[in-house]
Amino acid sequence: MLTFVRQMFRGFSLVTLCVLTIPVVAFVCVVGAWIFLPLPANLPTPKATLSSQGTHIYDVDGNEVALLRKFDQNIPVQRSDIPEVMKQAIISSEDHNFYKHRGVDPRGALRALWADLRNKTVTQGGSTITQQYVKLAYTNQERTLTRKIREAILASQLDRQVDKDEILYRYLSAAYFGDGAYGIGAAAESYFHKPVSQLNASEAAMLVGIVPAPTARAPREDPETAEGNRKAVLKEMLQQHYLTQPQYEDAVAHPVWLESQGTPNGPVTMVFKATTPEPKYPYYVDYVKRYLVNKYGEDRVYTGGLRVQTALDPAMQDDAEASVTKALAGTSAPLDMALVSVEPQTGFVKALVGGRDFKKAQVNLALGGCPPRPRNAKGQLIKVQVEPTCWSEKSITGGGTGRQPGSSFKTYVLASAFEVGIPPTKVYSAPSAWSPPGCKGSTCVVHNYESEGGGSATLKVATAESFNTVFAPLIRDVGTKETGHVVDGFIHTANLAKKLGVTSAYYAQDFHQTGGNYALGTIDVSPLDMAAAYSVFANRGEREPATPVVKILDVTGKTLEDNSNRQATRVVAQNVADNVTDTLRGVVDHGTAYPNAQIGRPAAGKTGTTESFTNAWFVGYTPTLSTAVWLGYSDRPHTINYKGNTKIAGGTVPAATWGDYMKKALKDVPVTDFSQPAPITAVNSNALTQQGGTTTIPPIVPQTVRPPDTTPTGSYDRTVTGPPSVAPPSTTTTVPSSLETVPSSGAAH
Repeated sequence: MLTFVRQMFRGFSLVTLCVLTIPVVAFVCVVGAWIFLPLPANLPTPKATLSSQGTHIYDVDGNEVALLRKFDQNIPVQRSDIPEVMKQAIISSEDHNFYKHRGVDPRGALRALWADLRNKTVTQGGSTITQQYVKLAYTNQERTLTRKIREAILASQLDRQVDKDEILYRYLSAAYFGDGAYGIGAAAESYFHKPVSQLNASEAAMLVGIVPAPTARAPREDPETAEGNRKAVLKEMLQQHYLTQPQYEDAVAHPVWLESQGTPNGPVTMVFKATTPEPKYPYYVDYVKRYLVNKYGEDRVYTGGLRVQTALDPAMQDDAEASVTKALAGTSAPLDMALVSVEPQTGFVKALVGGRDFKKAQVNLALGGCPPRPRNAKGQLIKVQVEPTCWSEKSITGGGTGRQPGSSFKTYVLASAFEVGIPPTKVYSAPSAWSPPGCKGSTCVVHNYESEGGGSATLKVATAESFNTVFAPLIRDVGTKETGHVVDGFIHTANLAKKLGVTSAYYAQDFHQTGGNYALGTIDVSPLDMAAAYSVFANRGEREPATPVVKILDVTGKTLEDNSNRQATRVVAQNVADNVTDTLRGVVDHGTAYPNAQIGRPAAGKTGTTESFTNAWFVGYTPTLSTAVWLGYSDRPHTINYKGNTKIAGGTVPAATWGDYMKKALKDVPVTDFSQPAPITAVNSNALTQQGGTTTIPPIVPQTVRPPDTTPTGSYDRTVTGPPSVAPPSTTTTVPSSLETVPSSGAAH
């Protein structure tokens, strides 16, 4: 019986051995044949390098101005550029038998396989340099047994088709060395600011020490770990006789030293700060980048190989930057300025400056922000009658907030008035202070600048002289009585600003109240939106949305976006737009922007100054160009101190900067006049219209000749002289007493 059992056990063991062992042996033989026998094989095409996938940005003339990429360029190097010490360092650390094996090291592979089987997961590398290159060029990064087998097969075939030095060259050209540096060329430039051909033993050892774990061993983040790995690689080079003892001792004596640590006491391996080449026009490029990411997503922008032709006009951009620099000369941060220029007929943003120093600030003041949803004192959300565009659509913001536009917002109230048939010749009372019906307390009282007023004025004069006490009641007159006379006037204005392109324009009755301050510019806006909105008036009521992009092609040449033949949308009636322009000409010709905004050709615009002189604006246009200029502090709104002057209004430095820029930007553009405006048609006050109104009352008689505005009769009697010219960056700025109407209390205007 015992003999029978022994025979059965032996038989079972033999069967088990055959069932389990033979397939394993067969599998090993097949894989081994693929790896070690000279079988024919076609290698797949290597994956494209990351350096070819960035987004290229071009100006309007087709000149490249920037490259957006996630990682540093894989700087091309030749085989002859790589020094022997670099090759020796990588071989010493990563693959001792590189020149001996045939792509796969059997002992290393078996050791790694046994560790993987024992741990039931892929834990050890065991990869040769050839296998590591195959992983970079042909396979994915998954840590699976299948991938390891395919990797080994491809490595074996590659070793038969390509010589060793070429494999080593390809690997060093594709390996990741941390901090965005792909390839040894990028690594040498990034860390040491030198070409790869000039690397010494210590530098080569430090770079090789990064390769196994680029993030964990990053020298700039963890210099101590980098130093330990550098010494370990040098030790390997000594043991494998790539370095003599004196060479080793000399290399070890050059420890890793970060540039940020200051001047070293002796010889070191200096690691420089990470640098990203700054484009020539950083603010404009930042605008383009934000536009692209907003529309196409980060992955496609940074790795998709897009080609983007922008509307950037280099000459105009140079002029814009020169004018801003001139205005800010003799001042210091955080006092700052932004300028944006838009072509009315196309919506193309021709120039954009978002501050004095993008590299330091990293905030683009030209782009503004999106307002938060308003809340009451208890933190509860307040009902919003008009929501801003940026709440429902992805908006392009600049990393900061917008700023209150002050009286430059009055233009939208003026357009709303014209839409409902209130003509520019209508006379309003212009007292020094005004309180809306039912107003209680000093916070809702509207004041004119230095208590000016006391008489009456037409809308044209009130606009030229920026009387707050006219526009505060005017916004209440542009609504309808049927659904609430007060509220609808504010809604009408907010909706119109929104249609014109002010993405932050909104109105909440319980937040803004109905005292009239809303008409004086209490919502935050951006210079980009203001230039774009005013360009609609220059384009006689038709809107081309502002864009920095002319055309975008993907990596295959397919057109993703083409804005060269867009169709404009009518936002306001032509006669409304023309009458706004005609009224705003008075601001330039003899009003609050005179004479600083005069440029020797027809121009229209509006000054803006907020309470306590915290923001100063001038937004103006010719028939061919609309430009907004803002001056204030980048950190937070507080009284502007411009070279000792603390009463800086929109008609001073901003208007002078606008004039300085526009003269240069338009020097080669023929002088053209605005179209003579058709009359504003009076309408029934109960019929609020969106596109110009319907005729219910005989129209106002048109003026065939454009006469100068005259001071209306009444107790108000002031000679219109305007401010003296200001030419930044002069050491002093003269601010007249009658420059801009600013309230003495309440919300900023």
